[in-house]
Amino acid sequence: MNDDHIPRIDKYLWAIRVYKTRSDAADACRGGKVSVNGLQAKPSREVKIDDTIAVRKGPVSHSYKVLSITNNRLSAKNLTPYITDITPPEEMAKGQLHNQTATVWRERGSGRPTKKERRDIDKLMDYNM
Repeated sequence: MNDDHIPRIDKYLWAIRVYKTRSDAADACRGGKVSVNGLQAKPSREVKIDDTIAVRKGPVSHSYKVLSITNNRLSAKNLTPYITDITPPEEMAKGQLHNQTATVWRERGSGRPTKKERRDIDKLMDYNM
């Protein structure tokens, strides 16, 4: 890669598949969900090798180390030379716990829960009323 074109953080996050679209990445930057080396990043911030990118998605704060620069969207298999996921295991556990508690399985075709069923679900999920 030539040094005359350093990518923006929104384009880089899209290229390494952190976000599905570049506009999602730009919105996350504007919303304060992305930081580079501990500083909040605007969408136009340039990415450099050895930068540490922190991205907040839901309850989890993912961390990435930049190994190489790219402007093109990569396949998921080809990400290893460009980025390393350095997210601590405690953060990953937060995401798994959130995924387990966020949904309740219902029989297909059973429709919306009744008021009594909803109360039972809330009691099971231990929601405060």
